Amino acid sequence: MQWPRSGAWPVTSSATARHNRAMRKDEVARGPRGRVIVVDSITQLDADDAGAIVVSASHGGTSSAAFALEQPLRLVFFNDAGGGKDAAGIAALALLQARGVAAATVAHGSARIGDALDAWQHGVVSHVNAAARALGVGVGQSVAVAARALLG
Repeated sequence: MQWPRSGAWPVTSSATARHNRAMRKDEVARGPRGRVIVVDSITQLDADDAGAIVVSASHGGTSSAAFALEQPLRLVFFNDAGGGKDAAGIAALALLQARGVAAATVAHGSARIGDALDAWQHGVVSHVNAAARALGVGVGQSVAVAARALLG
């Protein structure tokens, strides 16, 4: 491990390899009542994703909420980014609730920010808005279990 001259945190070769891949966007589950899409960035959504359950590895801040609102989603997950100053890492939940969109966050200690497949495979729900709670999504649930329950 080497320390860069800039004073930034050291980067290991395995971390570099993991983060030098193209951003992921994949369908990981499908059922009679919908499908689940994982996206490393919420900015990857398009019109074809309307109605989907989306597991995003983006932070749950206000800018992420704006991107999520561009498509009518059934449910969207974000990384809570450790909460952040003034709960900025989960601010999307309230903004999306105001528009009737179900949203939840994944505990930052359970899944890497920027890696949606990790959130799908290992993520644990840390916060939910009322619309997500009404769908049956709860704090402490596995992201995959919560999403699959909605597929029928």
